[in-house]
Amino acid sequence: MSDSENRNSAVVGSIMLVAGGLLGAAAALLFAPQSGRQTRRDIARYSRKVSRQAEDIVDDFAGNVHGMVEAIGERAEDILDRGKDLAHEAKVELIKIIDEGQAKLEKQKARLAKIIG
Repeated sequence: MSDSENRNSAVVGSIMLVAGGLLGAAAALLFAPQSGRQTRRDIARYSRKVSRQAEDIVDDFAGNVHGMVEAIGERAEDILDRGKDLAHEAKVELIKIIDEGQAKLEKQKARLAKIIG
């Protein structure tokens, strides 16, 4: 499994854990033998707690995405630089070949002129 798949699995697992916790806590609060006021207070307290946890998960996920975007950008720059280097090398080689061909043409032109007189 690649690193990105592991990270995705961890994020999905974390979300599933939080969702399961929410459902379990909601069921426990709803069936608990206590007053409605106390139950509402517990639900509000628990919802704030879960909200903070969800924000932490979202922040972690955003950080992971940001890191991946930076890594992809750096890799793209490396590839672009390599492409520029290869293009420059090809240009230099092409100019060399053209110069050699031109020198051969000049040599053949001089030889032909000498034969023709």
